[in-house]
Amino acid sequence: MADINVRATPPRPLGMDAGTAAAPDLPIWDVIELLYFAYRDFVADPDSVLATFGFGRAHHRVLHFVTRNPGLKVAELLDILRITKQSLARVLKQLVDEGFVEQREGETDRRQRRLFATAKGEALALKLATQQTRRIRRALAELGPDGHALARRFLVGMIDASGREEALHFVDRATGVPDRR
Repeated sequence: MADINVRATPPRPLGMDAGTAAAPDLPIWDVIELLYFAYRDFVADPDSVLATFGFGRAHHRVLHFVTRNPGLKVAELLDILRITKQSLARVLKQLVDEGFVEQREGETDRRQRRLFATAKGEALALKLATQQTRRIRRALAELGPDGHALARRFLVGMIDASGREEALHFVDRATGVPDRR
């Protein structure tokens, strides 16, 4: 039987080193894979805490955005997360039933459902964010004094151009940064 040698990743074209600009149609394998690994480790710390409650990553995302945006409408949350109503309903029911989130009618439109984190929900969201912040701060420190700005520019660049302004407005509003529009 003949020996078959297979590489898991295709070799770089000649003259292509990490950090070298690639032809526009060639995949940037290292960055793609590093994003996967970074995300894996970024969510690993919170995953272990969430598991003690029987929660998963969807619960984390809902709790994060509800905590950061008190009074968030269910429709807005669906738009942010880009998940189905059924998926959100299941996760939200668990968070409400276990006292992490509460739903209230809208003040002017009783059909609206507005979401608020309870004290218990805020405490869990803070615990999860603190774990993730430690990892982010460590990585930003390795980039030097402009690390935060560089990382923010990169991440904003990863958002579809058509949604950048809305995403920045949403993030900055929750952070308390004045509206730049």
